[in-house]
Amino acid sequence: MARRTIASPGSLTGVGLHSGVEASVRVVAAESGFGVRFRRVDLPGQPEIPARSHAVEATERRTALGDGNASVQTVEHLLAAVQGLQIDDLLIEIDGPEPPILDGSFAPWTALLAEAGFTTLPGEPTIYRVTSPFEVREGDAHYVVAPEAGLRLTTTIEWDHPAIGRQTFQCEADPEGFRTELADARTFGFLAEVEPLQARGLLKGAGPDSAIVLDESRVVNGPLRRTDEFVRHKAGDIVGDLALLGGRLEAHVIATRPSHHGNVALVRALERRARCEGGGPGGCDIARIMAVLPHRYPFLLVDRILATEPNRVVGLKNVTINEPFFTGHFPGHPIMPGVLIVEAMAQTGGILLMETVEDPASKVVYFMSLDEVKFRRPVVPGDQLRFEVQVLQHRGRTCRMRGEAFVDGNLVCEAVMMARVVDR
Repeated sequence: MARRTIASPGSLTGVGLHSGVEASVRVVAAESGFGVRFRRVDLPGQPEIPARSHAVEATERRTALGDGNASVQTVEHLLAAVQGLQIDDLLIEIDGPEPPILDGSFAPWTALLAEAGFTTLPGEPTIYRVTSPFEVREGDAHYVVAPEAGLRLTTTIEWDHPAIGRQTFQCEADPEGFRTELADARTFGFLAEVEPLQARGLLKGAGPDSAIVLDESRVVNGPLRRTDEFVRHKAGDIVGDLALLGGRLEAHVIATRPSHHGNVALVRALERRARCEGGGPGGCDIARIMAVLPHRYPFLLVDRILATEPNRVVGLKNVTINEPFFTGHFPGHPIMPGVLIVEAMAQTGGILLMETVEDPASKVVYFMSLDEVKFRRPVVPGDQLRFEVQVLQHRGRTCRMRGEAFVDGNLVCEAVMMARVVDR
């Protein structure tokens, strides 16, 4: 498979559901590895906001993203079209705080992207593959995730309302399935909730043409597009929030009473439990890692960088029985030495630090101190270590970082590290 972006730009204008502000959205092709980002062209410096889980700022009635002083809310409908059509790299320029709600479905965004056309890019898409079942619970939302070739959704909702009741819907959420089964399903709301939500600063742009509207007993603004349009929209919202993975998902997701808050919890569980392959936004393969780090076999302990952002980096280490340290470390009962887990985490952080300097080939990262080091559980052959390193403080060439290492979503090691960039 190849990475995908759009072939030509396209735009839509309308009013935001919650902000009530008119905004224009322009979608633009991006280079391989760019990922999906929003650019607030109306703000000084035109700041960019990554469509990633760590940028989530709010999940009440919508998914809102932020980075520094810039934010964008109600991104799930546009992102559902991006994810549903398997677009890996895309720049979304917006001149307001919220994409327009339009008719309340995913269809206008799907049509916009389809009209723009698609083209392939160098490199492989990031693929998250689930290798064993697990559950996620967040409030009333419950998810069971199981291995599957491709993405399948089984979604169940339940409302004590005559027009909704209990509905279950299953579909293959590939591009064809998304277009034919989910794209035209509209969001919905209740008349009784409008005033309370508007008093809290939400639904300022709501209208009868932007959602299915229900009173106490019926739909009040025309016929449904499908009898189960409600559950289909909730399934589409899951697809939109899954875009925050920064890659494509291969799994069967069985969702009961899903919510944006629950969907984001699902994404974060998938980030740490699913096996990740391919190249991600801001990522790099082993050739680029070797161009930045001076380490070589047998002491280069990072296989892939999944994402690099201004203050965060995510890396992977696939642990195999062929690692040279297993020959002498607990023979017959192979366990990865804890100090090498910390070293691998430090190398991941070193990639982030080297991104901040000019001419990295002439520099090297030395680690000055380690604090709060904890080993939570052993790491054995067959495990995939996921390192997440966050900058705590950065002054000149010195940086303090916090690193965490996970296997199948379980924390196995953590440490606070101090490092400095010096001349070779």
